[in-house]
Amino acid sequence: MKEVIFTIPDMQSAHCQTRVHNAVKDIKGVRVEKMEAGKLTASLENEEAGATVINAIEKAGYHVTS
Repeated sequence: MKEVIFTIPDMQSAHCQTRVHNAVKDIKGVRVEKMEAGKLTASLENEEAGATVINAIEKAGYHVTS
C-alpha cells in the first residue's frame, strides 16, 4: 500500500472532516490513516483507488489540490 496525502483546503471543521471521511471510508483498496484540517492521509492499494478517492471527495462538495 502507498500512503498519499490529499490536500483539501476547504475541509477545516470537524463537520467537513466527517463528510469527507464518510465519502471515502468504504472505498475498496483505501484505508484512512489520518484526517486533519485541510488534509486527508490515506493508504491506497493502487493508482485507481486514488482517482476514486478524489472523485468521492469532489462529489461530497470539496476541492482537492495537489
